[in-house]
Amino acid sequence: KYLGHIQSSEWFNTAGRIIKTGLTAAAIVSAWTWAATLLQSSTVAYLYGISGPFWYASGATIQVLLFGILAIELKRKAPNAHTFLEIIRARYGNGSHKVFLVFALMTNMIVTAMLLLGGSAVVNGLTGMDISLAAFLIPIGVMIYTLVGGLKATFVADYMHTIIIFVTILTFVSAVYINTDITGGIEGMYDKLVQAAEIRPIEGNAGGAFLTMASAGGLMFGIINIVGNFGTVFVDQAYWQRAIAAKPSSTVKGFLLGGLCWFAIPFTLATTMGLTAVALDVDITMQQAQMGLVVPAAAVALMGEVGAILVLTMLFMAVTSAGSAELIAGSSLMTYDVYRTYKNPNATGKQLLKVSRTVIVIFGLGMGALAGILLGMGLSLGFVYLAMGILIGSAVIPIALTITWSRTTRGGAVSGALIGVVLALITWTGVASAESGGVVDIASLGGAFPMLY
Repeated sequence: KYLGHIQSSEWFNTAGRIIKTGLTAAAIVSAWTWAATLLQSSTVAYLYGISGPFWYASGATIQVLLFGILAIELKRKAPNAHTFLEIIRARYGNGSHKVFLVFALMTNMIVTAMLLLGGSAVVNGLTGMDISLAAFLIPIGVMIYTLVGGLKATFVADYMHTIIIFVTILTFVSAVYINTDITGGIEGMYDKLVQAAEIRPIEGNAGGAFLTMASAGGLMFGIINIVGNFGTVFVDQAYWQRAIAAKPSSTVKGFLLGGLCWFAIPFTLATTMGLTAVALDVDITMQQAQMGLVVPAAAVALMGEVGAILVLTMLFMAVTSAGSAELIAGSSLMTYDVYRTYKNPNATGKQLLKVSRTVIVIFGLGMGALAGILLGMGLSLGFVYLAMGILIGSAVIPIALTITWSRTTRGGAVSGALIGVVLALITWTGVASAESGGVVDIASLGGAFPMLY
C-alpha cells in the first residue's frame, strides 16, 4: 500500500525482480534458518562436542555459496522464469518436467514438515500445548501475511525475523560467556566441559573429549549433512525464487553475503547452547535430544522462564520466515508448473493470483496435517533431517547440469535422478536390515551408518 504497488500475479510471485543485495541476503539467511538450524545444530553439539556445530554450519554454507553460480546462470539464460522447473520443461519437454516436479514438491513437503516437527516439539516442551495442535496452528499465522503480500511480504518479514534471531543469540552468548554467575564464563565452561568428558566420554572422539575436532561421529554427520543440504537448496524452489526476485547485479553478492551471515547462526547458537547443556548437565534423554529439546533445556537452566520465552520467540521467527518461503515456493510451483502448464495455458493474471492464494491455504493446512501424521508415526526432527538427502539428493546434479551445461541430455538428467533415488532407498534399507539382524524400522533406519551409506 505504502509503495503504491498493484498486486499482480507477477508481482505476487517474483516481487518485481528488483530486490537489492541486502534484502536478498536477509531473505536467504532467513529461508535457510529452519527449526533444524537452531535445534539440530545444538543437538549435534550435545552429541559430538565442538565438531558438531562446525560440521553443521560449514556443511550447510557451501550449498548457498555455490548456488550463486546457478542463480547468475538463471538470470542469463531465463530472465523471465518464475520457477526452475520452467527451464527444465523448456529444455526437455513435459515428461522430464513432471519427474522433477515430484522432486520439487517432495522437497517443499520435507522442509515444511521439518519446520513444524521442530517447532511443535519445542512449543509442546515449553508450554505443554498439545503437539499436534501446535503443528497445525503454526502455519496459520504465516498463511495470513503470505496470502496478503506475496513474496515481497515474506522478504520484509524475513528481514525483521533475522534481526530478532541475531539479538536472541547474542543474549545467550553474553549469558554463557560474559555473565559468569552460572557457567563461570569462558574458563568455567572449559573446566566444566573437561569434567563432563570424564563423566560421559564421547565414543569416537579423541580422548572422549567434547573439545576436539577429531570426532568420528561428527565427521559422519558432516558428510550426511553436506549431501542432504545440497538437495534442500538446489531442489527447493524457495532459493530459486530468491534468485528470480533479485536484481541481476545483486544476485551473486546476495547469495555470498547470505551464506556467510547464515554461518554465524547455527555455529554460535550450538557452541553456546549445545555446550551449555553438556556443561550444566541438563536432564534430558537421548530421545528428547533428537526431538530438538537441547536448546530449550539449556535456556531454562541458564535463565529460567526468560530463557524459555527467548527460545520460543527465536523459534517462532525461524519457523514462520522459513515457512512463508516454502508456502510461496509451493504456490509458485502449483500455479505456474501445474495450473498454467497443464490445466489452463492461457490463464489471465487474475486467475493465476487466485490460484496462488488458494494453494497457499491448502498447502498450509495440508502441512499441518502431514506434521501431525509424522508425529503419530514417531518421527523426530533429527530423523527427517538426516533422511532428506536420501530422498532428494539424486536430483541435485541433474538440475545443476541442466542449467549450466549445454551437453546434458534429457535421458541423462531423468535417469540420473530416478536411478539415484531407487539405489539410495535400497542401500538405506539394506544396510539398516544388515546392521540390525533383518529388522527395518525407524530405529534401525535412523542409525548413522545406513544414512551415511
